[in-house]
Amino acid sequence: MKLGRALTYAAVVYLTWLAMQAVHELGHILAAWLTGGTVERVILEPFAISRTDVSPNLSPLAVAWAGPLVGVALPLLIATACRWRFRPHRFSAAIADAAQVPLRRVVDPRPLADFFAGFCLIANGAYIGIGSFDRIGDAGDLLRHGSSQWLLVVFGITAISCGLLMWHLALQRHRK
Repeated sequence: MKLGRALTYAAVVYLTWLAMQAVHELGHILAAWLTGGTVERVILEPFAISRTDVSPNLSPLAVAWAGPLVGVALPLLIATACRWRFRPHRFSAAIADAAQVPLRRVVDPRPLADFFAGFCLIANGAYIGIGSFDRIGDAGDLLRHGSSQWLLVVFGITAISCGLLMWHLALQRHRK
């Protein structure tokens, strides 16, 4: 593999990691606001686990679950919207005609949206499912506030499986 391609892949994965953290923390922020809590700060570290500090946290279980739930639901909605909205016959051909460029040069957002959704499913699933054994981060908060460990493990297995399936299907579509 050429160095340029490897750097491009590394940059895409890194940016996807940052975007995944931002979407996950957005879930905590929205839940805190909706339950009457106050967001004190959001910490997005480029090479660490992000966090949202809420005080007072009037509904800690809802705030803790909102991170991983929004963290998988929003990317899935984006991927679904891209799949529906940016069909080749509706998107690529129209853009190519308007820009007067060959169709092969038009960027199709669907593969990137699928990759992002799959990444978010896998990352959030691993974070909650595996984290339930070490009681770290959101998984630790969920367990302390009454969620059952089996529920976190089931969430993790389901999210990881769906993420891998999404990547598999995206690769199949790409190869056609």
